[in-house]
Amino acid sequence: MSEKEFESKLRYLIISVPEIIKEAPGIKIFGRVLKSFLFTTDIAFVRNTDADAVMAVYPFTPQPSINQAIMTTADVPVMCSVGGGELKDERAVHLALETEFRGAVGAVLGPEIDNEIIAKIKKRIDIPVVVTVVSEKEDIERRIESGADILNVSGAENTCRIIERIRNKYPYIPIIATGGPTDDSIRETIDCGADAITYTPPTSAELFKKTMQLFRENLA
Repeated sequence: MSEKEFESKLRYLIISVPEIIKEAPGIKIFGRVLKSFLFTTDIAFVRNTDADAVMAVYPFTPQPSINQAIMTTADVPVMCSVGGGELKDERAVHLALETEFRGAVGAVLGPEIDNEIIAKIKKRIDIPVVVTVVSEKEDIERRIESGADILNVSGAENTCRIIERIRNKYPYIPIIATGGPTDDSIRETIDCGADAITYTPPTSAELFKKTMQLFRENLA
């Protein structure tokens, strides 16, 4: 039976993740299977997407006000950045706790985070600890032993090699990974062993360009 769909004349422009991501196994968190994560902190994007969840990670020191704004706006689960190597252990623990209390479904830690801090956070929070992996040289065993529940692999062109290395030794650890810009690259990432895919949307400027072009064509 085909699925039913309701479309709005006003909400016709949404950030749609590639259909190929539906082939991923997904990660079940608190009863919901999540396959696609929109990689953004743009509140307008967060509000207008068909992704299963949002990966709200940013290059600045994590701030509760930013995380709260995103979670308040989103109508899908959100995983939030809670720190990296620049944070002292107590601050990272407090940020992780506050992120959980505000409703996040995952606390995302940067690749430079100390294993000792991972362990402290794991003891204090009741949501998944998500540790980012960017290199094949990463000591995955120590990450998992310290309390990583999910690995967030972001290795650019080396992403598949990193996933395969992890899968060979830890077949059951959930993996979220960047899938690249095309259906073929996403399919390859899933085939390598990723359970879920982060998708980076077009920029606001790119979307505006398409919208303005449609307006010009309609007025021509």
